[in-house]
Amino acid sequence: MDFEFETLHGDMVKEIEERVNAEVRQGRAVRVKILPRAEAFQIPDLIRTKINLLPEGIAQVRTVEIVGLDLQADGGTHVANTREVGRVRVVDYKSKGRINKRIQIVAEG
Repeated sequence: MDFEFETLHGDMVKEIEERVNAEVRQGRAVRVKILPRAEAFQIPDLIRTKINLLPEGIAQVRTVEIVGLDLQADGGTHVANTREVGRVRVVDYKSKGRINKRIQIVAEG
């Protein structure tokens, strides 16, 4: 997973892992929708994820919502409930530039 952080250190990574696992245990529902492009561009949470970088020819945007937690434009495979993921463990992290950081995780479900 890639993030825009200026700094990333061991204590921060441990806290991220703990918080992710707390959210996974919540058993939050995951909802998938296909929206017309114009409608998707009206959602502030999607705008912050750089949805505006989508090529103009894409007429529909697939969104994935972790109910009560997050909403993203995303084309990947997803569970129906966060508890299905099982425990998440951070196995590596590194800097990919001044503000670009990468965290590698494993789902131990």
